[in-house]
Amino acid sequence: MLKIGGFTPLSTTDWPGKLAAVVFVQGCPWRCHYCHNVDLQTREGGLPGGWLKVLGTLARRQGLLDGVVFSGGEPTLDPELPDAIQTVRTMGFKVGLHTAGVYPDRLEAILPYVDWIGFDIKANFTDYEAITAIPRSGQPAWRSLQAALQAVKHQGLELEIRTTWHPQLHRDNALVALGQALAEMGIQRWVLQPFRDAHIQTAEHAELSASWTPPSAELLQRLRDTGLTLEVR
Repeated sequence: MLKIGGFTPLSTTDWPGKLAAVVFVQGCPWRCHYCHNVDLQTREGGLPGGWLKVLGTLARRQGLLDGVVFSGGEPTLDPELPDAIQTVRTMGFKVGLHTAGVYPDRLEAILPYVDWIGFDIKANFTDYEAITAIPRSGQPAWRSLQAALQAVKHQGLELEIRTTWHPQLHRDNALVALGQALAEMGIQRWVLQPFRDAHIQTAEHAELSASWTPPSAELLQRLRDTGLTLEVR
């Protein structure tokens, strides 16, 4: 069964405009410096009773929720995700997904059964290692984004592109270049998320916490000048 690291029975923020339950899948192969779900990185641990308890709660909320969001961790890591998606669809729920595009083949296989994706773009695709600490991690993210954009075009998938910003990890010119690249792909809207403190502090993370500042008005204007509709969340 799907390995569950956490569950939120009701959220108004994880799928914009929808009332959703959020299933946090245990495990992620990347080690992003600003990760705020550090306890979900390994496959160890998880909620006792996990998926069965989640299904029990969802059964009582049929007709009350718009959908179920699979988050993480990186939900496409779990080989049981396709079956879990089909299960909640048969219960009458729409399906949302939070992903960083770590596994493009797995993502492409489930795209026909997903209604909305919140896609985390970490940085320019050649700069991913500076964020994820994993060499060549931008390559699968690029492939996954191309697959998602095809699903937007051909099946009406709703797609939100968002980037978590930190001045030490994203230089202004590099962030503007990313915005230009997204616009050239036909993406119209981009969400810029602030860095958030992790639940588990490290010396490096504490340094990032101390040095975070919000993006300047000048930078925000440069990003909007790319032609993207920019939302700062």
